[in-house]
Amino acid sequence: MAMRHPRLNSLSNAACADGDHCHENELVHRCASKALQRLRACLLLFCFAGMAGQVHPAESTRQELVRDNRVLEIHISTHFSENMRQNLVEWLNFIATSLQQVYGHWPRQRWQISVTPTSAGSADPIPWAQVHRGEPDRVEFFTAARASVAELKRAWTSYHELAHLLIPYRGYGDAWFSEGLASYYQNILQARSGVITEQQMWQKLYDGYQRGLADTAFDGVALQEASKRMRQQGGFMRVYWSGAWYFLAADARLRQQSGGKYTLDMALEKLNGCCADQQLSVVEIVSRLDQLNRVILFQGLYEELVNSTSIPPYEPIYASLGIALDNGKVVLQSSGPGARLRQQIASGKTL
Repeated sequence: MAMRHPRLNSLSNAACADGDHCHENELVHRCASKALQRLRACLLLFCFAGMAGQVHPAESTRQELVRDNRVLEIHISTHFSENMRQNLVEWLNFIATSLQQVYGHWPRQRWQISVTPTSAGSADPIPWAQVHRGEPDRVEFFTAARASVAELKRAWTSYHELAHLLIPYRGYGDAWFSEGLASYYQNILQARSGVITEQQMWQKLYDGYQRGLADTAFDGVALQEASKRMRQQGGFMRVYWSGAWYFLAADARLRQQSGGKYTLDMALEKLNGCCADQQLSVVEIVSRLDQLNRVILFQGLYEELVNSTSIPPYEPIYASLGIALDNGKVVLQSSGPGARLRQQIASGKTL
């Protein structure tokens, strides 16, 4: 089942999903303006949806990347120029390596990426992407016909989509969990790959939580219900960033309780080791995460969050990681146990 990127469902969400500091009233005006700029692009991209379910080998070049006996099959449309195809291969190598950093290997033994150009005008080099769950899992990108390697590397969308593959999710139900995982790890993958600094990573996460708090589409509604209704009624930011809070909270608690020796990366890797070829519900995922890691954490956090009516406070977690806030800007402490754990998250290293 395809997990569609929310851009065709919520244009304002597309404008402010990452990197735009839209708060309160400014959220509406700035994001609406950017949404209108992308309307033409999104309408044109909608035409691709009907044919997005399969790769057409006759219209694409095929090559394989093999790492640690795991295979990534790449399909790039022949409608790209030769120079652009070279750019795409270099970019795909880069983002595939970023995903590899979480477990030390790719989540699946065999998986695919397909890339198709769009003629729609957009400032975004990757205006549309989605994940298809199946055998094998496939990530599908629609990119600008011309873009530099640097522009492609800076686009957060690719890290978001690849991060979905970190869990054996069935592709439906409790969307907040899968989208929260991707929203959390998109920033971590960029930091670990050197695309953004640690400072930028924590700022982007802070800005995301602020956007979630400013999203009033489902005020007073439990997250589980908001997650079910967001495709029809909006509220993407509340849903996505509640999920991102879940994974930040789990990551911080694992590291703090173990003195930095145990991490969310490790917990998810155990799930991957047992269940990579399965398609699990979120209830099954959190139950197995607790069982496999011998902790009482993921199920309790899940029950807390699905019944929440707003994003829980993130400031205490930030403070515990040596992050202060000054007029909307994050300030990173350079020393102390919290600072070491925070640096560990951004670097991928353990203490």
